[in-house]
Amino acid sequence: MIDTDVADHSRERTKALLLLAVTATLWSLGGLLIKSVNANPLAIAGTRSAIAAVMLILVLRKPKFTWSYAQVGAALAYAATTILFVTATKTTTAANAIFLQSTAPIYVALLSAWLLKERIKLLDWITVFIVMGGMVLFFLDNLSTTGILGNVIAATSGVSFAFFAIFMRMQKNGSPLESIFLGNLITAAIGLPFLSRSIPDTSGWICLVILGVVQLGLPYILYSKAIKHVTALEAILIPVIEPLLNPVWVFLILGESPGPLAFIGGLIVLAAITGRCVLAVLPFRAVILNKNA
Repeated sequence: MIDTDVADHSRERTKALLLLAVTATLWSLGGLLIKSVNANPLAIAGTRSAIAAVMLILVLRKPKFTWSYAQVGAALAYAATTILFVTATKTTTAANAIFLQSTAPIYVALLSAWLLKERIKLLDWITVFIVMGGMVLFFLDNLSTTGILGNVIAATSGVSFAFFAIFMRMQKNGSPLESIFLGNLITAAIGLPFLSRSIPDTSGWICLVILGVVQLGLPYILYSKAIKHVTALEAILIPVIEPLLNPVWVFLILGESPGPLAFIGGLIVLAAITGRCVLAVLPFRAVILNKNA
């Protein structure tokens, strides 16, 4: 019976890691699509979230709001993250916005032991530092001195994204999707009034629909399912794949290619995340991951 439970847990965890990878791929479309909409950033964030909220209510049907500390905290952190990220993407480069937001794993590593009582193991710390080392190369290659306000906003979104992951993990035995739905309602309420100031053209509306359904609604549905079977640190580390894919879409659509340091940094980050995931699902993972337990 115990072996069956362990096998079931292993399958669920592997499935969750795959869902997070798909989530990161869909999220990576954000920078390109946001840049393609000629509208106020708050209007973009609000419209995108309103569309996503419609999709989420079709899935939830009857959302259950407990108004718990974790549910409300996740909703507020979600709203802050989406608004800050869209604003940063419109006020600085898309690469800067996503790379600076990706500092979130550091905050999760520092906060999860305190807020979630989750032991941060040696392998987790090694992965975090390797990832951040790779990110430094990204910054050296892409982080410009222009758009300083946008860079500050992007860095702040990294903090809010970390809190979002932690509050979502607190609901691992509940229904975290309600937090995302509530967060989208908050974002829509804040951003939609700004839509009257800058109404998008036809192509802009198409991008907004894709943003709401494909880039926001669907991936967060997948994220809410995966969060129940992974640690908060894993939930924030796997989506770091997103900034690796973001420049790929930019290159394919706009012809921009990352510099050599960014390319090397991307390989380092991808190798660290892949290695961490592989070690997590190997039969001997207990020896490696619990070495310091």
